[in-house]
Amino acid sequence: MYIVHVFVQVKPEFIEPFVAATMKNAMASCQEPGIARFDVLQEEGSPDRFVLVEVYRTKDDPARHKETGHYQQWRDAVEVMCAFPRTKKVYANVFPGEKGWD
Repeated sequence: MYIVHVFVQVKPEFIEPFVAATMKNAMASCQEPGIARFDVLQEEGSPDRFVLVEVYRTKDDPARHKETGHYQQWRDAVEVMCAFPRTKKVYANVFPGEKGWD
């Protein structure tokens, strides 16, 4: 598994449109064969901060994801909504095992 956490801080006036665009992207992303999980988390107490938890089956799947129309639409739509450029961290899976993600 290849796990990416994407950290996003949104301009306060764009919280609702960001959530709508991100939910649309997340739902479409979950249909991709290379994505085992796609979570959207909003920080409690700081509603302008989000974490996207993207669990890919292989290291090649993030590149495939970025080629999809729904990702490209999301990327272009939210660029102006972000207070700062998005950042990410990549993690290796420890638990559950790969079968635990199905």
